[in-house]
Amino acid sequence: MSQSPIQKNTNKNTKLFGTDGIRGTSNQFPMVPDVVVKIGQAIGYLIRTKKIASSSSANKVVIGKDTRLSGYMIEQALSSGLNSMGIYVQLVGPLPTPGIGYLTRTMRAAAGIVISASHNAYQDNGIKIFGPSGFKLDDTLEKEIEALVAQDDLLKLLPPSKEIGRTKRIEDAQGRYIVHAKSVFPLENSLDGMRIVLDTAHGAAYKVAPAIFEELGAEVILLGSQPNGININDKSGALHPANIAQAVVQYRADVGIGLDGDADRIIMVDENGKILNGDHILAICAIHMKNKNQLKNNTLVVTQMSNFGLEKKMKEEGIKVIKTNVGDKYVVEEMRKNNYNLGGEQSGHIIFLDHSTTGDGTVAGLSVLAVMRETGKKMSELSNIFQEMPQVLINCRVRHRVELSEIAGYKDLISKKEKQLGNDGRLFIRFSGTEPLIRVLVEGTNKNEITQIAEDIASFLEKELS
Repeated sequence: MSQSPIQKNTNKNTKLFGTDGIRGTSNQFPMVPDVVVKIGQAIGYLIRTKKIASSSSANKVVIGKDTRLSGYMIEQALSSGLNSMGIYVQLVGPLPTPGIGYLTRTMRAAAGIVISASHNAYQDNGIKIFGPSGFKLDDTLEKEIEALVAQDDLLKLLPPSKEIGRTKRIEDAQGRYIVHAKSVFPLENSLDGMRIVLDTAHGAAYKVAPAIFEELGAEVILLGSQPNGININDKSGALHPANIAQAVVQYRADVGIGLDGDADRIIMVDENGKILNGDHILAICAIHMKNKNQLKNNTLVVTQMSNFGLEKKMKEEGIKVIKTNVGDKYVVEEMRKNNYNLGGEQSGHIIFLDHSTTGDGTVAGLSVLAVMRETGKKMSELSNIFQEMPQVLINCRVRHRVELSEIAGYKDLISKKEKQLGNDGRLFIRFSGTEPLIRVLVEGTNKNEITQIAEDIASFLEKELS
């Protein structure tokens, strides 16, 4: 008997997880109902066998999503798989990824699941899984899920009919997250008189983020707040900050805030229309927290993508910088391991571990606004905090992945370019963990020179890997 396409894809070597959960094109492996049901069953089995366990005896899972059309299909498939394993499912609808981390912990659930492909276009979707602590699952548990999904038959692991789980919808989940996010902003302050341009990318925060800023007193000018299932991240949000910058200038706003599809990352804009990435936000918050003796161990955790100018400024301020692999998951792991409370990525994942278990764009925005209120400074004054070293990042689409060192001529090319940069720059090349891309980052003092270097490397890799 011939194998089905799904069986062919789910062999013992199946790799489902990237750097941020499972991700793929909707209605293509692995984001098809049959495989998603098995993912739900695998998660459910680990909960039943207590490999994933909460302080509550109830086998309960919270599921949230962003606004993608395919979210309905995946939500039902996941719920079905979990129910078949005897797991009780609580659906909360569209809610930011950090909101699911928060609810998982406070509702004493065994796990939380976010159905989202973050900043990707609507055609893609994904599955992010939180453990009972509200933190993303570690690599060991991810591999166990992969192994279970790869089994020919999960039916033998199903419980008796009388133990099948149920699914219900939680109606007040958005309100719970709104209250939690607002608690980050100091009670003695408000946002009265502040005008904010807010772009929610037609995504998961389209309802909660405006409510949070408005309830604190701000006048909010909304962009990207009318999701229709296919417009998430489309020329809006954190990936398209030029629109926010234009609106900030047009409406004479004090600040602009752009979130991505699942609202776990943020890009900001000052009152003059200057776009500020995660490095700027981290610098503002790190220095302010240090000055208030709130920065644990005087340490900031970033990734290899962060600008050297940030590292130099932190050193001047007496703040230690630790670099991890790319991915907010790895930043969080380092923070938890060594008791740090601030970290993040240049892309806008900002983690305040005292308030959230993962990147939270809304919490990061509120934290910067609190600095503005407490210091009385405009955003442009705060953001002009360090001199960025020029960077060029090129994303090349690839068809297959190989060990780069095995490509003929690659080592020689990299060696040549590193000598050209000398001690005044660096190269950082990696495959994306969420998309079929390879990212080429070049940093140095001469913008024209590093642009040419990046283009040379990207052209070489595109030819070899396409």
